[in-house]
Amino acid sequence: MNKSEYKNVFVFAEQREGKIQGVAFELLGKARDLAKDLKEEVYAILLGGINIENKAQSLIDSGADKVIIASSEELENYTTEAYSQAITQIVNQYKPSIILLGATTIGRDLGPRLSARLTTGLTADCTRLEISEEKELLMTRPAFGGNLMATIVCSDHRPQMSTVRPGVMKAMDKDESRKGVIEKITINFNKEKFKVRIIETVKEQSNMVDITEAKVLLCGGRGIGTDKGFEHLQDLAKLMNAEVAASRALVDAGLIGHERQVGQTGKTVRPDLYIAFGISGAIQHIAGMEESEFIVAINKDRYAPIMQLADLGIVGDVRKIVPALTERLKSIKK
Repeated sequence: MNKSEYKNVFVFAEQREGKIQGVAFELLGKARDLAKDLKEEVYAILLGGINIENKAQSLIDSGADKVIIASSEELENYTTEAYSQAITQIVNQYKPSIILLGATTIGRDLGPRLSARLTTGLTADCTRLEISEEKELLMTRPAFGGNLMATIVCSDHRPQMSTVRPGVMKAMDKDESRKGVIEKITINFNKEKFKVRIIETVKEQSNMVDITEAKVLLCGGRGIGTDKGFEHLQDLAKLMNAEVAASRALVDAGLIGHERQVGQTGKTVRPDLYIAFGISGAIQHIAGMEESEFIVAINKDRYAPIMQLADLGIVGDVRKIVPALTERLKSIKK
């Protein structure tokens, strides 16, 4: 393989029902940093139905120098085979050095398929991406159950591929004055390999805000204890217009669904205010919330790891502090 033929940083701009997902803008922000170090450009790959090209300018505003659009009936909704064929053809034509995908349900399905077809490596769930002095992509992720961080290099193959969870990277501020190139291409599908088709899409109805979008997040851990303790946390969240999340301990105990879990095996969040109630701060949990703007930790153990990370630490029993704080806020709001 002649690695010198491969240039530029590509981002898969994931969209659902015509709406580009937030992780795409976050990846474009990181791609700009990587491309600057490489003195190369940022490309966005946008796949979708016939009207998807209307979304291309928003990718340029967010950091893309060029947007490659493939629009067709086959790409209206995500299916593994159609998207794999489309991106494989794009990669073979443009030869990117780096491809970034979101570690979403779509990205986690698509990434391994692409790496197999392109005979290259894939590093999943990266928390840091950097360019080495040798111009290689350094991909860092938790390893061995989160007990250490491993930096991985794909030195012999191209493109270098990585998935990154939503919320890990930071999107750049949109600049509507940015100029870029929008290029439409046609994909030659082998429809004989299409084994799956979408009959119907059924959406789960939920009134809760996704924890990755929350501005204020109250996160309960093992110290919360019982169902009653968790109910008190939910009462406090209502008073604070906050969302409730949890560590893995409460999810495993069945007190809350996995979609509300913060950490390495859950979601990565970066709210303006993150309050950890009875969470010790194992590295697996910290990996999912360390980029929060302001962190408050409430724990009986003043030496708990979460206390070292917190901007404000409160030593005490959360089962007493949560009800007391709730009553105090109620009295203020009267």
